[in-house]
Amino acid sequence: MDDNSHPIGVFDSGVGGLSVFQRIRADLPRETLLYVADSGHAPYGNKSAEFVTRRAFAITEFLLDQGAKAVVVACNTATAAAIAHLRVHFSFPIIGIEPALKPAVAETRSGVVGILATGNTVRSDKFAALLDQHGHRARVMAQPCPGLADCVERGELSGSHPRVLLERYLEPLLAAGADTLVLGCTHYPFLIPLIQRLAGPKVVILDPSPAVARQLRRRLEAAHLLADGRAVGGERYFTSGAHEPTARLMARLLGRPVTLEILPERFR
Repeated sequence: MDDNSHPIGVFDSGVGGLSVFQRIRADLPRETLLYVADSGHAPYGNKSAEFVTRRAFAITEFLLDQGAKAVVVACNTATAAAIAHLRVHFSFPIIGIEPALKPAVAETRSGVVGILATGNTVRSDKFAALLDQHGHRARVMAQPCPGLADCVERGELSGSHPRVLLERYLEPLLAAGADTLVLGCTHYPFLIPLIQRLAGPKVVILDPSPAVARQLRRRLEAAHLLADGRAVGGERYFTSGAHEPTARLMARLLGRPVTLEILPERFR
């Protein structure tokens, strides 16, 4: 097997990274994709940076064992905690994700940008550096959203519980005049319909998934690793958590059946 036909690995603490996975699948249809939901340890947003880094290394090692030619860390918390360490340790392309603050600052008309994120992302050095780089051109309000990723992990994409949480988290942002919202967790794109209803049609919601897919393509092209025109894309899915509920939730989010495999014990 030549390097171009090797798969691309994508992982997250749970099912949230499927928002990135779907965009990669749409943009790179000839690639074989491997998705790992670390649902046995979700959510990462309330775990220590050391714990998240250990899990990121274990999953990346697993993806390397599967022949991955590149890895996408489809999790803001894991990117903030671990990506610098991963890039030192591994030689293949590793693409992370960060809140789309630069385009948000360019987009805002009111001069106020709200960021919805996990607590660990908001508190990270990587996020502080992002704010330092782009935050001076607008008023940027970072809103930690405990419990919101858990709603997606339970399949609660509408209903009273996520609505009550979002009303609480959006209220200070909207009251301050935020007209642009940045999704700082890959779980949150699955809540966009609810967020849009609560925020109103004039508020722009930015999902970073398209930028991640573009960066992945650039890195693969630069390394001459893009699948050629004869390749037929494929997909495999893995989890460290409970098989049946995770498989059902993945199928619901993707809108198609999913054959889910359990991670080998040494990677769980």
